[in-house]
Amino acid sequence: MRYEWVDEYLMKKRGVTRDLQKEWNWMRYQIGGKMFAAVCRDEKNRPYYITLKLEPTEGDFLRKQYEDIIPGYYMNKTHWNSVKADGMVPDELLKDLLDKSYRIVLESLSKKKQKEILETAKMDDLISCCGADCAACYCYGEMCQGCSAVYGKVFHAPEGKKCPVYACCRIQNGFLSCGRCGKLPCELILGTRDPHLSEEEFMQTVTDRVKRLKG
Repeated sequence: MRYEWVDEYLMKKRGVTRDLQKEWNWMRYQIGGKMFAAVCRDEKNRPYYITLKLEPTEGDFLRKQYEDIIPGYYMNKTHWNSVKADGMVPDELLKDLLDKSYRIVLESLSKKKQKEILETAKMDDLISCCGADCAACYCYGEMCQGCSAVYGKVFHAPEGKKCPVYACCRIQNGFLSCGRCGKLPCELILGTRDPHLSEEEFMQTVTDRVKRLKG
């Protein structure tokens, strides 16, 4: 797929969740339980369409301008549009269209639901996928801005690489947090001991993280 940035771009939006629609092999991106974008994949998991929602007049206009934008694939043809994953639609335009789709679906929710989603997302920004409370960490604000804020590329990971726990949770398994994994706490988490902590202190942080993630 030409647009390799799509997953990270969508997952950094507030309140976004992701799941795999196995029957169609679509990776769906949702806000408040409603899909606003999907990456449609073939039997070899190769993306072939990126589907998103637009106002009907804008969608109709863009289809006439770009041959790589077609009526929504297996979707309502008036409101949904599909962009060829290896097409020639400019990256910045696709980002703009994804932003609009996110906003359209978010604004279709009740005001109360919108507020709940956005307020919860703000709090979740400071809880890493492994359950660590970034705001309580001595590194926060100095060496690190929080795991979610830097998309796992924390200071203690190899340069240019993501934390292995973040990569496993968010990238490989598509979870929002390790709380959805049946292996919690796994060897990856147990292998991330802070050298400033004793074994007993570290295991207490693991216990706290598990409790935080399991709620």
